Amino acid sequence: MNEKTTNEMAPPIEMNGVDVAAMQDPACILFKNIHWTVAQGEFWVVGAPQHSGKSDFLMTTAGLIPPAAGSYKFYGNETRIFDESRLADRLRMGFVFEHAELFHYLTVAENVALPLRYHSNLKAEEAAEVIDPLLEITHLKPIADVKPANLPGNWHKRAGLARALSLQPDILLADNPLGALDARHSCWWLQFLDSLSKGHKWLREKPLTIMVTTDDFRPWRGHGRKFALLKDNSFVVIGSWSEVVSAKEPLVRELLATPVEENIEP
Repeated sequence: MNEKTTNEMAPPIEMNGVDVAAMQDPACILFKNIHWTVAQGEFWVVGAPQHSGKSDFLMTTAGLIPPAAGSYKFYGNETRIFDESRLADRLRMGFVFEHAELFHYLTVAENVALPLRYHSNLKAEEAAEVIDPLLEITHLKPIADVKPANLPGNWHKRAGLARALSLQPDILLADNPLGALDARHSCWWLQFLDSLSKGHKWLREKPLTIMVTTDDFRPWRGHGRKFALLKDNSFVVIGSWSEVVSAKEPLVRELLATPVEENIEP
């Protein structure tokens, strides 16, 4: 039986009563009793302040950290962590780290091709040929032979995205993808993620299921279709953008950079 066999009619992600632990300290529970279902093709934006556990939450969603409690299902299959026996399922997810985590002794093209070489056992020349169109559509072709140390951080994150897409995943998770980007690169990311969510030619025109984290909701207006919040050890589903802007929750107002009325003693 093919390891990749899953219940394709089931939602890609189902969490029921999940607790998320800190990666650096598994005894520390950051978020408790999460109930969350992600349907195929949805585009979720999960907001929280800086240094509040967004990365730990997303890595648990990616199956890189096991849930501390509760039930986590990936396409209907109970999953704690994607070990070697679940590799085929793990490769259906692309993950973009907040700081890209590129190998600085490799060129941009070699970083992007690494998953193909490792998981598809391709030679360098074969992998280079496969990723050439990907480098083209992500505008990395002109810097393909440059090492990350010689590039601005904007391009690091874009190379991390291309690497996450190299195996043509069904799901993309991106940890604070707009963080520290300038306006031009942020605009490119938003437009490109939109094209992926609608069905990009690189992904055989199949709509990509996307989950991103952010500490600023404002850029995601008109892009994210469902919004949620991480606060007070809880995961709170907000809903559509109209529900975000009408929410009275102070943290939502903070992530919209909207002044919150405070009682200040004279």
